[in-house]
Amino acid sequence: MGAGHAHRLYLPGNSPVHRLPPHCKLVAVSAFTLLVVATPRERMWAFGGYALLLAAVAAAARVPFATIVRRVAIEVPFVAFAFLMPFVAHGEKVTVLGLRLSEDGLWGAWNILAKGTLGVLASVLLAATTEPRLLLLGLERLRLPRLIVQIASFMLRYGDVVAAELGRMRVARASRGFEARDVRATRVLARSLGALFLRSYERGERVHLAMVSRGYDGRMPVLHDIGATPVQWTAAAALPLAASLVTLAAWTSA
Repeated sequence: MGAGHAHRLYLPGNSPVHRLPPHCKLVAVSAFTLLVVATPRERMWAFGGYALLLAAVAAAARVPFATIVRRVAIEVPFVAFAFLMPFVAHGEKVTVLGLRLSEDGLWGAWNILAKGTLGVLASVLLAATTEPRLLLLGLERLRLPRLIVQIASFMLRYGDVVAAELGRMRVARASRGFEARDVRATRVLARSLGALFLRSYERGERVHLAMVSRGYDGRMPVLHDIGATPVQWTAAAALPLAASLVTLAAWTSA
């Protein structure tokens, strides 16, 4: 894998969570998410237990609470959908604050909100404590198909390049007096998107030719490998093991 690539989601640090190998953290987060999804929605206390576990991880990683709250806002569209479910779902109706709502819709909304929020929180902590390039190395270590890892790598590296190109095109339109005031601007914006696609495609062709000329044969060189000791695997397993106890208690409780 290539050299480092800074990303605004990553918070540099030297906490025990930061020092864990990326593939250990990927396995831990995946297992934790599966346990959350497998929890019966009626066991509300269990989701509180999961939240406490993530709070402990955030404290160990020294990730500021304000940063977590700000980044969790990405799930707002899903939350809006969840709030609509009690009004549109069928089934038995109950009265809540003077409103007739579907009981199944209320449970469905809670299920989406609780499990989705916990999944987003776990992902936020993973992104905040692991550099993107290390995440890609971790995926390779977990034997994810090499082609998928390379696609993700190129997206990571050139996403900002394409965004910068889009910004330059926006400045160019503004310098010529363009303002998107009504639907008539759609034609200009559509042409801009077409031009952006062509420029990105041409840039991709140039990058590919440059890579081939330097010996690229379908595989990216790995500059350094990453391993994990039994102690690191045990530390990473602490979260899913604790979560499994909560899941077990949720399924066995009356």
